[in-house]
Amino acid sequence: MVRKVASIVGARPQFIKLAPLSKALRESGIDEIIIHTGQHYDEGMNKLFFDELEIPEPDYNLGVGSGNHGEQTGKMLMQIEKVLLIEKPNLVIVYGDTNSTLAGALAASKLHIPIAHVEAGLRSFNRKMPEEINRILVDHISDILFCRTQTAVENLKREGIANGVYLVGDIMFDSLMHFSKISSIKSKILEKLNLKPKEYYLATVHRAENTDDYERLKNILMALS
Repeated sequence: MVRKVASIVGARPQFIKLAPLSKALRESGIDEIIIHTGQHYDEGMNKLFFDELEIPEPDYNLGVGSGNHGEQTGKMLMQIEKVLLIEKPNLVIVYGDTNSTLAGALAASKLHIPIAHVEAGLRSFNRKMPEEINRILVDHISDILFCRTQTAVENLKREGIANGVYLVGDIMFDSLMHFSKISSIKSKILEKLNLKPKEYYLATVHRAENTDDYERLKNILMALS
């Protein structure tokens, strides 16, 4: 029986995924340790989310910060391993596809701690993306794979992964349903930007393949226009 879990996060999207699951774990009486790698450390990308989403303060903040992929992942791996040796959780939960995800899964795997991957099975089929490499590696060493769509389940099946796979829906939708009630009361962003409901688009364009290629970024902006 799982009595103690370690949730490993480090980037803004992971904080949003962590919020509803952390709440559910704690309400069910499971002892949760939050390990924050420090991959995102700016207040607007970090502390703000913990405050607004009412996530408990991390038990550990490793403060790794920025760096090249190998350097950053290596630092995380070293420090996460030390924490796991101290805490000895029954399960490690990793989220998404960042370097924090990969480092957390590798550290747990080397210590023979079962791994649960939230948002397993997502594929872009573009191995030039570092996130794609992270997804594939983490899925192949995870014991429990939580998929948000049937397509993700099928992706795993094609790679020979069938055991421990669960179709659970999108945890980001859980966050949306819970926190939209709060934002509808607290947020003044529409007034601030002089926008009317249902008369605007919100897009996040942050992948390096899009933002670092002039023609591709130009095409995206033209399509949105």
